[in-house]
Amino acid sequence: MKISLVTETFPPEVNGVAMTLHRLVTGMNVRGHNMGVVRPRQRADRDGPVHAFPEDLVRGYPLPGYAGLQFGGLCTGRLKKLWAAQRPDLVHIATEGPLGVAAVRAARQLGIPAVSSYHTNFHSYGEHYGYGWLQKPVMGFFRWFHNGTRATFVPSEDVQRTLESERFERVKIFSRGVDTALFGPHRRSEQLRESWGVKPETPVVAYVGRVAAEKNIPLTIRAFLRFRELHPDAKLLIVGDGPARARLEREHPEFIFAGMRRGEDLAAHYASADLFFFASTTETFGNVITEAMASGLVVLAYNYAAALRHIADGVNGFTAAYQDETAYLAAVERLCTSRPAWPGIAAAAVETARGLSWDSILAQYESDVHAALSAENLC
Repeated sequence: MKISLVTETFPPEVNGVAMTLHRLVTGMNVRGHNMGVVRPRQRADRDGPVHAFPEDLVRGYPLPGYAGLQFGGLCTGRLKKLWAAQRPDLVHIATEGPLGVAAVRAARQLGIPAVSSYHTNFHSYGEHYGYGWLQKPVMGFFRWFHNGTRATFVPSEDVQRTLESERFERVKIFSRGVDTALFGPHRRSEQLRESWGVKPETPVVAYVGRVAAEKNIPLTIRAFLRFRELHPDAKLLIVGDGPARARLEREHPEFIFAGMRRGEDLAAHYASADLFFFASTTETFGNVITEAMASGLVVLAYNYAAALRHIADGVNGFTAAYQDETAYLAAVERLCTSRPAWPGIAAAAVETARGLSWDSILAQYESDVHAALSAENLC
C-alpha cells in the first residue's frame, strides 16, 4: 500500500507529534508499505536529504513565534500534480493548516481516499492566548475539515469522546507507544546530576515540554514549591524552551533550566531526575508522560489523556481529577507521604511502559486504514 503523509511538523523538529509521525512512517515502511511524507521545506533541508524514506517538500512560509520553522501554503495545484504523477492509495493528512486544506481538496479532486489525524487541542488554547471567543468557530472548522475524510485518528479515548460530542464522525484511536530502548532507567547519569549541583540523595522533580502558557507551568511550580516544603533540598529541572522561559529564569534562578534536549541527551535528563510533575490540561495525549514512566520517574499528572490510559493512582504514578488544582496540590502531599513506595511505583511505571508496543499500535492503524479504503463514503 502506498500512503502519502501530509504534515507540518516532522523531525528534525523535536516534539511529541513530530516523533509520533516519524515512528508511524518508519514503522509502516518496515511492515512492507510505501509511506512517504509531504511537508514544508525547513532550514535543515539545505544540507540535503534528512530522512531515508521518500519526501516531497513544498514551499515553506515563516511561522510567527517559532523561529526557524516554516508552514505550508494552500498548494492544491502542486499536490494534484505530485499525486497524479505518483498516485498513492491513501493520503493521511496530519495538519489542519493551509497545507492540510490543500491536501483534502487535491485528494478529493483526484478521487484518492483520505484520512486525517487530530494532534493538538488548538481550540482549547484560547484562554491562554486571548482568543477564547474563537473556540466555537475553530471547532466548527475542525469538524468540517476532519469529517471530509474517511477517518480521523486521535491518540486517546477521552479525545475521541470529546470530538464525537462535537459531531465528529468516524473517529478512530491511534495511540502512542514509547521507545524503551531510548527511554529507561539505564540512561541515569550521576555525572549529569553533579552538573546540576545535586547530591545522590537529592530529589529532582522534572518538567519536560514547551515552556509556554498552555502547559500550565505555574501550577507545576506551585506543586514543586509544595513538595519542597517537605523536601527542602529538592530541585526543579525544566527541560524545553518557549516564550515563558526567559521570564521564569528571571523569577526562579534557583531552578535548573536545561533548554531543548534531543535523543539520548533528552533520555538522560529524564532518567537523571526522580519525579515528574506535569500539570498541562491541553494535551491530546502527552508523550512526555509515557517517556517519564519509561525512564523510571514517579509521575504526577491530571487524570486524562496518557495518564488516564496508563496510570493507576498510587500504583505506577499519581493522578488528580482533571482541571482541579486543589486536587492536584493534594496529590503532591499524597506523593510525599508515600516516599518509601517510590522505588516500587517507579518500577511499576517502567513495566507499564514496556508494554506499550509500537507493533500492536501500527497493526491496529493498518487495520483501520484498510477499513477506510474499503468504505463506501466519498471524501
